[in-house]
Amino acid sequence: MSIIHALSANSGRLVRLTFGPGSRGRRPMQATGKSKLAKTRIVILCGGLIMVYAVIFARLTLFGMLPKDDTSSIPPERVTAARPDIVDRNGELMATDIRTVSMFAEPNRVVDADEAVEKIATVFPDIDRKSLYKKLADHRSHFAWLRRQLTPKQQSEILALGIPAIGFRPEVKRFYPGGRTAAHILGYVDIDNHGVAGMEKYLDMQGLSDLDSTGLTSQDTLQPVKLSVDLRVQSIVHDVVSDALGRYQSQAAGAVILDIHTGEVLAMASAPDFDPNDPQADGDKGWLNRMSNGTDEMGSVFKTFSIALAIDTGTVKLSDTFDASAPLHYGGFTIHDDRDVPRRVLSIPEIFRYSSNIGTAKMMEKVGMSDQKAYLTRFGLLSKMQTELPEVKTPSQPKVWKKLNSITIAFGHGVATTPMQTAVAGAALIDGGKLIEPTFLPRTQEEAEKTETLIVKKSTSDTIRYLFQLNGEQGTGRMADVPGYHVGGKTGTANKVIHGVYSHKLSFNSFLAAFPMKNPKYVVLAFIDQPLTGVHNLNLAAETAAPMVHDIVSRAAPILGVEPDFGTNLLAAY
Repeated sequence: MSIIHALSANSGRLVRLTFGPGSRGRRPMQATGKSKLAKTRIVILCGGLIMVYAVIFARLTLFGMLPKDDTSSIPPERVTAARPDIVDRNGELMATDIRTVSMFAEPNRVVDADEAVEKIATVFPDIDRKSLYKKLADHRSHFAWLRRQLTPKQQSEILALGIPAIGFRPEVKRFYPGGRTAAHILGYVDIDNHGVAGMEKYLDMQGLSDLDSTGLTSQDTLQPVKLSVDLRVQSIVHDVVSDALGRYQSQAAGAVILDIHTGEVLAMASAPDFDPNDPQADGDKGWLNRMSNGTDEMGSVFKTFSIALAIDTGTVKLSDTFDASAPLHYGGFTIHDDRDVPRRVLSIPEIFRYSSNIGTAKMMEKVGMSDQKAYLTRFGLLSKMQTELPEVKTPSQPKVWKKLNSITIAFGHGVATTPMQTAVAGAALIDGGKLIEPTFLPRTQEEAEKTETLIVKKSTSDTIRYLFQLNGEQGTGRMADVPGYHVGGKTGTANKVIHGVYSHKLSFNSFLAAFPMKNPKYVVLAFIDQPLTGVHNLNLAAETAAPMVHDIVSRAAPILGVEPDFGTNLLAAY
């Protein structure tokens, strides 16, 4: 081994370098190579990090430039009104949108699902805890609705709980200021503000739902929809119909008022009903609109149409008479009159006034089945009524008309129609024989005349007016008359069909009326289904349905601008 001593240039100290065996050829500056290798690695690492951050920055920039993703699990905020206001003919508000919020959660961010459920239940005690927990515990989900359409108080109470991952989205809720008052006219909407029934559904059928899906709806673009309904009169009709359920201990009731010159529906109510602000509250028992979507045999009201067609065809004259002294027999069936119908020869006015089944049957035998069916079709009583309401039922009739069918249909058994279309046909017979389809939208008389159809001669219409007035003053319609307003009409007490057999205890009672008979302007039809009692403890139409019409006319006529007339003897004028 050799040792070399060297003097350090920096410190002046002696440095000894030793070369032993195996050190031959080794470079003395080995530390310098390691340093260069380390520097190379650091440069490569820094370059790699720079590239990674550059890629991340580029991707974030790209995402920021992309259009908004409409498929996001969290619904977009939409605070504009989705539906137009609905107002009555005088501009009174019937339906509108109000702003509200709905509560949602992002389950993937929920820390403690059990704690969140307990806290939320303090605000909503009726909430389904199992369902709520299932939503909140699903950490794979990024969105879940928890409660729709909260009140401001409920929202503030939830916010005070301080639950993580709970948020709110602004929405709109449909509000009906009148509640049940016009339920079957307006209908209602679902949780997403889409029309489900009534005029609300009609609006969607006219393209509102398509407009909403494009995002073009707002309070600025949607003008209020005006109905033909008079909210003041609607409130009266609704009160009378609702009261009839308890007063007569009945299953259902309904009424409608039509302007006979325009076909406008001024009021319509059916009970049981529902609150469109909460249509699920009473289940589905009140959803059926029995005025337009329920069919029943109308009983003796149909005698109005039978006499009209018999006179219009020229087969029968008002002065003709028919023997009603004995029951009629057709096969195994017997047709008879009620106890208070005289057992003798009756004139046409007496057949109408006393409501004789026998006299009507003999009259229809003379007319014939062919003309009878043709006229009832012209009256719109055998086909589906056309109007804006989606809830309209098609009448039922025999598949094959036989002689017995023709006879029983003449006095209201064998054909089931809706009360609404019965009122429409009655309006036509009062208004010079001009049939006008009903509408829930405003319509002028000039507009109505462009769509009307002449179904009987004017002379026939005049005859029906006379018969209405006669029955209103001297017959079964006396309970409907209001002094000064000259209410005329025809009662109908139809035995209900229970399990295919006519019941002798249960009936469907109705009264088809018009007023004022001096110059008819309005038609009213009221019905009461299966009443157990009535005026004088009788459950006939004269003691149930007719008083309903009396109550409606006495309260609604002044509002409609009908002036009372106490001095005219209308029967003497015919």
